[in-house]
Amino acid sequence: MNTFIIIDDEPLAHEVIEEYCSMLPHLKLVKSCYSAMEAIEFLNENTADFMFLDINMPRLKGLDFLRTLTNPPKVIITTAYKEFAIEGFELNVIDYLLKPFSFDRLVKAVNKAVKNEVSLVSKNVITSKMESFNFFVKGNKKQHHINTGNILYLEAYGNYTKLHLENEMIISREKISYYEKFLENEGFLRVHKSFIIAIDKIKVIERNKILIDNHTVPIGLTYKSNINKLYNN
Repeated sequence: MNTFIIIDDEPLAHEVIEEYCSMLPHLKLVKSCYSAMEAIEFLNENTADFMFLDINMPRLKGLDFLRTLTNPPKVIITTAYKEFAIEGFELNVIDYLLKPFSFDRLVKAVNKAVKNEVSLVSKNVITSKMESFNFFVKGNKKQHHINTGNILYLEAYGNYTKLHLENEMIISREKISYYEKFLENEGFLRVHKSFIIAIDKIKVIERNKILIDNHTVPIGLTYKSNINKLYNN
């Protein structure tokens, strides 16, 4: 069982999140907080695996509240203000949900926050077609806004990662192991120690290589079982 709290000053937001999460049997709501101050009081005495956090709240804003925590639970931002996305991801939030959000979109966020329950969630409540989502990548002194639907494959580049998109290539300062976890159960597959591919971008699989667009990606010997699973599902 994975515990969570909701921090939002709007009762309707609590109702929506509670209703969605009640459909996921491995989740348990342990506290509904209607202000950051109430959340601080709760977290001083209790713990939770993750929290849904609104940004625009009275007295103490959500991101300011997050900065006060030395060891916060995993954070899923829920807000109507997309302009704070970069700041949120710089604080290592798990996901950024823009209100109003769908049930499937919330489940995707929960998938990232609750790694040990991903397979249960994805099998029971997510459709086979993965919904793309947006995130930010820091590189070349810029924050690049990426949609997962535009990613062809990712390539290890020392301690960095090359994100090969449909129309460009961006170098991220994160290792490829970071993206393997970040994109887990999001329609991506590790096929080589240096490559992660977007499954829906595969054109041809031939022996020890995969053709994606006009690019050829090698299949590592120890990752062949991952490819075999595509045929056996």
